[in-house]
Amino acid sequence: MRSRTNTPIRILEVSRKLFNDKGYAATSLSQIAAEIGISQGNLTYHFPSKSDLALGIVQALRQQMNARRERLRPGKVADDYVEHLLFAMSLTWHNRFLLRDRVHFADKIGSTETQSLADYDELHELMTRMQAEGMFRADAVEDLSVLTRSIWVMSRYWMDHLSEFEGLTDITWADQVRGIEHHFAILLPCLKGPAKTAFRDALGLAISNQDAFERRETLLSRGKVQER
Repeated sequence: MRSRTNTPIRILEVSRKLFNDKGYAATSLSQIAAEIGISQGNLTYHFPSKSDLALGIVQALRQQMNARRERLRPGKVADDYVEHLLFAMSLTWHNRFLLRDRVHFADKIGSTETQSLADYDELHELMTRMQAEGMFRADAVEDLSVLTRSIWVMSRYWMDHLSEFEGLTDITWADQVRGIEHHFAILLPCLKGPAKTAFRDALGLAISNQDAFERRETLLSRGKVQER
């Protein structure tokens, strides 16, 4: 059975799902309340407007990111790098409306520059560790900051590419995996043979685990399996 959560958390969970699936503008407070099984008055008691819902989702997202950073402990650099990448791509996927529909609530949630800079800094730190361990080919990286920025920009704006250049409106986790493949298409040619092998092995295992997680989350959201 799905564990019982308190009402505000459940409201945010359902709102995020509907905003992702239907779009922020196309989702009404009454639809959210009906999906949860509560009155609209109960919903607006906790979150008076849709923009308050967006803000609540962003605040929960920031808490999740901060909690992860506090838990981080250095391991093998290939494993740490892949964990960083998949966490970022999964977080983007599960909160995709925040990028796609931002124009509707940007004034409410404020700037996300701090989180973006923290993500970039973490990536650059990982690249610095790779350089210190001699993973890069001698002729492949003239400026580590340029390589880091190129990879970060590719991943950060991948969903914009999907909607603007490929015309996708229903973006799936498989589309995010393609973004990860593009990310590695930039990185891997810069690595020495043993490092390439280590990164490919780490990525293969992590993608397999993440795919299983995403499939289960999809089934849970559709009510086809029960959470234990």
